[in-house]
Amino acid sequence: MSVHSRWLMISVGLGILLNPLNSSMVSVAILSLKNVFQLDFTGVSWIIFSFYIASAIAQPVMGKASDLFGRRKIFLTGLVVAFIASLLAPLSPTFGWLIVFRIVQAIGTSMMVAVGMALVRIHITEKQATAISVLSIFLSGAAAIGPFIGGVIIHWWGWPAIFFVNIPFVVVSFLLSWRNIPKDEPSTSVALGLSYRKWFDLIDVLGILLFTTGLVALLLGLLSAKSSGHISLGNVIALLVGLVLLAVFIRHELKATAPFIPLRTFAKYPAMTWVNVEFMLVNVLYYSLFFGIPSYLQMVRHVSEFQTGILMLSLGLCSLVTSPIAGRWIDKSGPRPALLVSAILMTFGSVWLVTLNQTSPVISVCLALAAFGISNGLNNVGMQAALFQSSPKEIIGVASGLFNTSRYLGTILSSLLIGIVMGGEFSFEGFQLLGIILTVIALSLVFMSRRRLESGQLQDS
Repeated sequence: MSVHSRWLMISVGLGILLNPLNSSMVSVAILSLKNVFQLDFTGVSWIIFSFYIASAIAQPVMGKASDLFGRRKIFLTGLVVAFIASLLAPLSPTFGWLIVFRIVQAIGTSMMVAVGMALVRIHITEKQATAISVLSIFLSGAAAIGPFIGGVIIHWWGWPAIFFVNIPFVVVSFLLSWRNIPKDEPSTSVALGLSYRKWFDLIDVLGILLFTTGLVALLLGLLSAKSSGHISLGNVIALLVGLVLLAVFIRHELKATAPFIPLRTFAKYPAMTWVNVEFMLVNVLYYSLFFGIPSYLQMVRHVSEFQTGILMLSLGLCSLVTSPIAGRWIDKSGPRPALLVSAILMTFGSVWLVTLNQTSPVISVCLALAAFGISNGLNNVGMQAALFQSSPKEIIGVASGLFNTSRYLGTILSSLLIGIVMGGEFSFEGFQLLGIILTVIALSLVFMSRRRLESGQLQDS
C-alpha cells in the first residue's frame, strides 16, 4: 500500500470516527446535562434521540448527494458543519439550542460516514479489504472508547468538553483531507440540471419528512405520558398524529420510485428481512445497556463520571478484542454458531442485571458489560456475514443501506425503551425492570439463532 493511500485512510478515518465517538461519549454526560438544565430523565433523553434520528436520516441522504455532487465536497463540508456544531453546542443558552446543535453535529458527522468507505473503495485500488478493515477499527474503536473518553474529560472539564474535544480531530482531518482526497471528477450526472421537484423525488424528501415527523410525534406522545404519570389529551393527539403519519409514510414508500426505506425489498427477500429484524433487536439490547449502565452507575449508585468511564471501558475492550477472533471463527464455521453464542451471552448479561441489588459491588456490572462486549464483537462480524448470505448479489448495496437503517432503528428503540421504563427519574426498580425486558428480548434471539443453526444443519445434510 502506497504512502498516499495510508495518508488517505488516516484523513478519512479521523473524520468518520466523529459520529460513533459523539454518539457514545454522551452516555456518561446524561447526569451532568440533567442537573445543569434541570430536566427529568425523559427530557434529557432527547440528547440521545435527536442524534440517532438525525444520523439515520442524514447518512442515506448524504450518500445519494455524494453520488451526484462529489464525495470530496460532501466529506469536507461535513467537517466544516461538525466544526461549527462542536464550537457552538457548549455555548447553548438552553437545552433546546443544545438539541439543535446536536442535530447539526449528527448531520455533519453523518456526511463523512456516508462517503468515507466509498472514498477508500474508489481511490485505494490495492489491499482494499485491509483498508476497509482499518476504517472499521476507527468506527468501532471510537464507539468502544467513547464512554471512557467522555468520563475522563467530563470529570476534569465538565460536559462542554465532550463537544470541544472534536475540534482538534476536525481540524487535522480537514487539513489532511484537503491535501490527500483527490478532487472530484467533473460530474457526468444530470443532477445539476434537475428541477427541485425531481431532486426532491430522487432523495424522497416527502418520505423523510413523514418518517421524521411521525417518529418524533410518536416519541413525544409516549415519553410525555410516561414522564407526567398520566395520559392527557395532548399525549393522545401526539400518539394519533404519529401513528397516522407513519401509516402514510408506509403507503408512500410502497409507491415511491426511489423510496427512503425500500419496504418492498423487505417483502421480496424474507431471509434478509429476518436478519435485519435480528440486527435491530441486537442493537436494542446493546444500546439499552450502553446508555442504561452509565445512568444506573451515576444516578442510582452515585459513581463519578470518571469511574463510570473506567468501568464502561470493559465493554469496549471486550468488543475490540473479540472482533478479529470472531472473523476467523466465522470464516471457518459460518455466522450461525457465533450468533447463537452471542445471543446466549446477551441473555447471561441481561439476567445478571436483574440479580444486582443496591448493595452489590459496583464492579460487578463489569460481568454484564463483558458479556455484552464479547457478544457485540461477535455480532459486528456475524450479522454482516449473515446479511451477505441472505441477500442476492444484485441488491447488496440496498441491503447494506437497510442494514444500517436497522442499526439506527434499534438504537432509537433502545432510547425509547429506557425512557418509557424510567419515566421522569432513573431508579433502581426501573433498572431491574429494564433487565427483565432485555432478558426476554435476548431469549427471543437465542430462539431465532437456534432455529437458524438447525435449519442450516438440515440444509448441509
